[in-house]
Amino acid sequence: MEEKRRYKRLDLNVSVQLERLDEDEMTTLKYIHVDVTDISRSGIGFCAKKKLEVGSYYDAKIEIWTKEIVDAVIEIIRSEETEDGYKYGCIFIGMTATDALKIDVYQIYNDR
Repeated sequence: MEEKRRYKRLDLNVSVQLERLDEDEMTTLKYIHVDVTDISRSGIGFCAKKKLEVGSYYDAKIEIWTKEIVDAVIEIIRSEETEDGYKYGCIFIGMTATDALKIDVYQIYNDR
């Protein structure tokens, strides 16, 4: 299968909390915790027990390996039902350049 991602996905231990955003940018759900499967500069993959809608947007608070919190807005673009819940693929649609650089630095370090 041809790789379509622009950035390499990294397997790492990070923590994420999601809060859904409505069309008027109001939050509608309490934070839910997910299990991250991979992350890159452009997106994140995770598993969750809760069903989330493809095309929905979430405010994400991502605790990275340095214990810093990275704030981002994600859009769910792919969903797959599994035995334990659901697996999701998301793209970052809002993240500061500084936070994206933190992911790049980890990738460079990890590749060595």
